[in-house]
Amino acid sequence: MRGKVIVTRRRIGKALRYLAATVTTAIGFYVLFSLLFSTEEEKRLQQENELYEAYYQELREKERLVSDVVEGLEVRDDALYRRIFETEAPSVDAVTAADVISVSDSLSESFYLSYSAFKSESLRMMANNVDENFREIYRLMTRRKDSLPPLTLPLEGMSYVQTGASVGLKHNPLYKVDIRHEGLDLVAPQGSVVKAAADGQVRKVIRSHKGLGNIVEIDHRNGYVTRYASLGDINVSQGRMVKRGQKIGTVGISSTSFAPHLHYEVLKGEAILDPVHFLFASVSPDEYAKMLYMSVSTRQSMD
Repeated sequence: MRGKVIVTRRRIGKALRYLAATVTTAIGFYVLFSLLFSTEEEKRLQQENELYEAYYQELREKERLVSDVVEGLEVRDDALYRRIFETEAPSVDAVTAADVISVSDSLSESFYLSYSAFKSESLRMMANNVDENFREIYRLMTRRKDSLPPLTLPLEGMSYVQTGASVGLKHNPLYKVDIRHEGLDLVAPQGSVVKAAADGQVRKVIRSHKGLGNIVEIDHRNGYVTRYASLGDINVSQGRMVKRGQKIGTVGISSTSFAPHLHYEVLKGEAILDPVHFLFASVSPDEYAKMLYMSVSTRQSMD
């Protein structure tokens, strides 16, 4: 009986060893087959990976070329701006939250609280100013339509990047000293159409090669007068009635400027007003904010 048990154990052990050897051999063949041969799916995936890798390298090269072109354009634009205005080009977004946060990663909680309170108060004051301005506009509109100031851009399709120096003490490009600038410079290609900012009557037409060059003045008969200088062609005559948006001339270049632009002024009686404050009705709030920033930041006038 004992002899039979021993024989049985030997047979089971031999069978287990045979099974283990078979499994090991099968695994070895599978691994070898996987290394030497690829399935159709694996071949397809491998080809796709090779294509993606080549395409990625191509995109990297294109991205590098585009970055070089953009950088070159920025350098050229900055150089052109310095040549025209003799100052560095202003950044549209002078201060952002990212700029503040990037200064330090270890700013205290009190700093963020005080900064948030300051910004909130500034926004509240701005909102109050906007409300007050709307109330004033509503009051004027309900009183008399012709009491409204000229609110239309004199150049069609104008962007904020065309905004130059506005009213104030600006560096004159001809005399190289700071001189009172009494208008807003709007940079535009020579020959661009100049339009009336509101209905009115042409009260003065000046054709000259000196000073601000060719000039058209329009009396809007509500206390406001607009003046358009550095004109090329003039398409109106003195005493003529004009409508808002009507062509009155084209952008030119005067003897005291070195680039085509429109010198635009807004007056009320003897008071010289800042024209940039009368453009918000013609552009989006974001565009107007950028125009306002550009007009204040530009240190040199173009005439």
